[in-house]
Amino acid sequence: MILVFSSLREHDVSAKGRGVSMEEKLIAPCGMNCSLCIAYQFRQKDINMLGFHRSYCPGCIPRAENCKHMKDSCELLGKGSIRFCFECESYPCKRLKALDKRYRAKYHMSMIENLNCIKELGMEEFLEKEGDKWRCPECGATICCHNGLCLNCNVDALLANRRYCWDADNEKGN
Repeated sequence: MILVFSSLREHDVSAKGRGVSMEEKLIAPCGMNCSLCIAYQFRQKDINMLGFHRSYCPGCIPRAENCKHMKDSCELLGKGSIRFCFECESYPCKRLKALDKRYRAKYHMSMIENLNCIKELGMEEFLEKEGDKWRCPECGATICCHNGLCLNCNVDALLANRRYCWDADNEKGN
């Protein structure tokens, strides 16, 4: 396993300094940036080869599911009638507010802020802001919103604690 991990690190070092390129197709209707999701990043880096057993995901839009979080509770999203939740007259709905509250508390991100940014500034500027916000300062890869780790630089922390979450190292010291 050490050889696999070493080759993964060597491969990722070549991406150093290139920066993060966010894609519109990875922004879900609810405002989730799927490129920040652990299931997406595990798929991109094939992290299961290190002994994990997680489901992989290509993102909500690429897998033709409109929105994993909202489609079952929203008729407009379920039918694909709207691209983003802010296009709905009920925006932000109760379900989106609850989802946003959970993601703010646990994952340091807001779907509603994302949607408002897209609506006010446009997709291109939103994607640039996301790239800057979630860029690893060490290697330039994308930091995962679900655990706060760069899976290029910090996969060892995830190997040591498979349930690693934001600020786990800081909590140990307290």
